[in-house]
Parts: sequence; C-alpha cells; structure tokens
Amino acid sequence: MKRVAILISGGGSNMVRLAEDMIGDHPARPVLVLSNRPDAGGLSKAKKMGIATAVVDHRDFKGDREGFEKALISAIDPYEPDILALAGFMRILTPVFVGHYQGRMLNIHPSILPKYRGLHTHARALEAGDSEAGCSVHEVTAELDDGPILGQARVEIEPNDTADTLASRVLVQEHKLYPMVLRRFAIGDKTPILLP
Repeated sequence: MKRVAILISGGGSNMVRLAEDMIGDHPARPVLVLSNRPDAGGLSKAKKMGIATAVVDHRDFKGDREGFEKALISAIDPYEPDILALAGFMRILTPVFVGHYQGRMLNIHPSILPKYRGLHTHARALEAGDSEAGCSVHEVTAELDDGPILGQARVEIEPNDTADTLASRVLVQEHKLYPMVLRRFAIGDKTPILLP
C-alpha cells in the first residue's frame, strides 16, 4: 500500500477527491495533508476525513526558500510518503526539494501543458482566443509546470466564458483526472490518460 502526502494552499477540493478515491482496492492511502497556509480550508476537511495535517507557514521564512523547504521536508518525512501529490500548492519549489522527492511527486495544473505555465491560465487562454482549455497532471521536475505529462483533460471554451466560469468547468475535469492518474501512478503505470 503506497503512502500519499497531499500538499495544499487553499480549499483542498482536489485533495478531497483524491482522498475520497483512496479507499477499498485502491493501491494507496492518504497519510498527511500539509499546507503552507494555516487558514487553508482544506485542513479542516482533511481532519474531518481522519487524515493527519501539518502546517509550515511560508511567511515565517520571509524569502528564505531553503529554510522553508527544509521545514517542509522535516514535516513530511516522518510520514514516509511514497508519493507527494501537489493539489493547489501555490509555492514554487527549488531543485533541492524536488530532488529529495524525485520521481515521487505529482502536480495538477489548470491548462493543457505546455501551454500557460504559471498563474492566470484561464484568463490567458481567453485572451489568446483559444477554442479549448483544460488541465494536466504531470510529474514534478525542477522546471515550473514541466515534467512528463501523465494525464490531460480538455474543456471547450464557450463564447460567453469568463475566467471564473471556465475555471469552474475545468475544475470538474481536474476532479475526474487527478484520482485516475494517482491510482495508476501508485502501481507504477505512467501511461498518459487523455480525457476528451
């Protein structure tokens, strides 16, 4: 049984979907939900689901990314995770952290990578006049929103879409795609999942 640590910064809707899926014959179980924000709504959801939680507040480190990441590693490693699932964890990680968990980290990103790495993906897709948007699950490497693609889902952009309406439809696909990819990743299957 693989042990999964889930990192969040906000409400944790993807974390909840991953945890809900990790039951029964699933090859993994959630052992920790960690946030860089003590007020992240996902922490109380994790506690209600019976999952251990931890907080490492990045603001305590005032720009000392190495110190922040050492504290992250110290909080995560006692749980001996086989997999780290980033689920809306809004911190850019250094090569030191990524190297520590190399080959064990997944991230979900709200665009069809390699398009629109970074923030404001939905607004950027609308500004570009794209006909579709979507989300990607990828292995984490030292490059921002890079690494092998393990799954993608596409969403048609409608004429009256705003960044918010598009984001809400993409989120529905995120909640489908991420659990599917994690389930396969936990048994060593990295075949990309492509949802229409």
